[in-house]
Amino acid sequence: MAFEYIGLHLSRNEQLNMLTVDRRRLREVDDPFDLTSTEFRKLYRLSPGIAKDIVSQLNIQLKGSRITALSPDKQVLAALRFYATGCYQRPVGEQWGISMSQTPISRCVHRVTDAINNSLFFNHIKFPMTQIERQAAKGTIGAIDCTHVSILGPKDNESNYVNHHGYHSINVQMICDPHLRILNVNAKFPGARHDSFIWTSSAVHRVLQRSYETGNLNTFLIGDSGYPLEPWLMTPLPNETEGTPKFRYNEALCKARNPIERLFGVLKSTWRCLSRQRVLYKPSFAGKIVNACATLHNIQLSDQTPDFDDRIVYDPEIQIQVGSDAGVPSSIAKRVQQRIIANFFYK
Repeated sequence: MAFEYIGLHLSRNEQLNMLTVDRRRLREVDDPFDLTSTEFRKLYRLSPGIAKDIVSQLNIQLKGSRITALSPDKQVLAALRFYATGCYQRPVGEQWGISMSQTPISRCVHRVTDAINNSLFFNHIKFPMTQIERQAAKGTIGAIDCTHVSILGPKDNESNYVNHHGYHSINVQMICDPHLRILNVNAKFPGARHDSFIWTSSAVHRVLQRSYETGNLNTFLIGDSGYPLEPWLMTPLPNETEGTPKFRYNEALCKARNPIERLFGVLKSTWRCLSRQRVLYKPSFAGKIVNACATLHNIQLSDQTPDFDDRIVYDPEIQIQVGSDAGVPSSIAKRVQQRIIANFFYK
């Protein structure tokens, strides 16, 4: 069906050609960096200065050789908008300042996600690996937990990705410090894997075990009852009487775990592509998107006015697990736990 455009009647093909030309023109003319800082943050979740810095760091990887290639800043902004909204790619391409169709948006998301994983991830997601770094934490390094991120069901081993909520996901393990800074991300396991399995299979578990065995006896992570009690991982005690030292230990442990719960809420409300209502790509690339969003989260923390919605405290899928398959705690771990209770929770 034809429509009138600047006094002319155009066919359907002519309309499509005209829209393509318009998109190209908007791509060159519209500059989101001309927005106010508040407007820019609303669209892209980062300050203009931080976004420009990311563009600069990824420039070499994203710069194309063709004269018609998208500029690195357009690629980064397209990917940021996708991470921020969780929309399917066509609506992202129609946002002001991007004006791209679905295929270029898809390429941008892939290229920028790969570039962040290759160039920025290990610079901004750092677990304290050396003894000096761990001692600087003064005991508790951080809190650990897992959260599910929806994915498209894969063809291979599909049942492994169906979590206990009944949908396809990857089960993502994260560790954060009291300031919500992410110290470690493990986004490689399917949704059916239990938190404790992911933990005992992780590199961080091996690092802390080796650290304990070489004499560093006062470094801990905090986990819920879904995790095994270990000399380097403290978990709550079940059914303790109110007012007792063990009950006070549980209260302190719960408070120390609060940052990881807040982190998941903040992460999924800021980068909505990770929320339950969105469905990401297949497992391997979904894991890369998780890594990219975690990297951006930590970069965002360096901003003086991070765009956190701090009212969102809990991820609704986080559950304190009791009576799980975490296993029987070792006698050494029990003694470490008892020593902590005796030293800090007896009045």
